[in-house]
Amino acid sequence: MGIQFWFSIGSTYTYLTVTRLPAIEQATGIEFEWNPFSIRAIMMEQNNIPFRDKPVKTAHMWRDIERRAQKYGFKARVPAPYPLEQFDLANRVAVYAKSQGWMKDYVTVTYRKWFQDGMPAGSEPNLSETLKEIGQNSQKVIEAANSADVEADYLELTDRARSLGVFGVPAFIANDELFWGDDRVEDAISWHRNGRVV
Repeated sequence: MGIQFWFSIGSTYTYLTVTRLPAIEQATGIEFEWNPFSIRAIMMEQNNIPFRDKPVKTAHMWRDIERRAQKYGFKARVPAPYPLEQFDLANRVAVYAKSQGWMKDYVTVTYRKWFQDGMPAGSEPNLSETLKEIGQNSQKVIEAANSADVEADYLELTDRARSLGVFGVPAFIANDELFWGDDRVEDAISWHRNGRVV
């Protein structure tokens, strides 16, 4: 059993995680179960809007992401367009992609285009360019992402995240223990291996 990785495309700090997680998986041999859902729905229920009308906190967030990306060895062109206008579409595409086996490629490329090329995820031209780059038919994918079946899966994943106590992203669950934040990936790995943080 691996580690659950809960995310929503639209989370700024999740850029750091999705960019480095494939290499972490390869280096550790630990499989992360990537689960897209709507953190926006959960945060609205909690009246938790973290950066709205908070310019000082927002400025710090962008600088923090820039510093951490540099630490990890990649770039972040900040401030990136935020918040996303097509938040739900970006995540429904991820839900559909999960069922088709190409979600990781979609998520990592759409985040790269968002944070390195300034193209908002879920909107054009990011969406069609991302799908083309990973060899998917844009029209077919968008139609599927807007289907009732994918919407139901999206709601089900959101309900599952809610039931697990996920309140922010990126989040990780290792042996039933919740870790929140990109800077907690290593703690989740430690808990997965040792049952404690070392």
